[in-house]
Amino acid sequence: MQVELVKLTKMNNTSKDWIFDLYVKEFIKPKLLPTDFYYGDDGNMVMTESYHHRRGSCCGNGCLHCPYTPKHQFGSTEIK
Repeated sequence: MQVELVKLTKMNNTSKDWIFDLYVKEFIKPKLLPTDFYYGDDGNMVMTESYHHRRGSCCGNGCLHCPYTPKHQFGSTEIK
């Protein structure tokens, strides 16, 4: 069933149907898992190293647990 949904997503990619777009956002695209982050002492959300691995590249925001080399460089994909 997941394969069919991916095909449907690609087929309707040009569609401006807001219901379908909401469906894709909620059920097909990955969401944050409870193990992807924690809240620091200052109340900010801190992303874990496992989240960054799954993300696939550096966001360049200076994350505490950045696993990429060079650190904090947007688009880096080499894991240390």
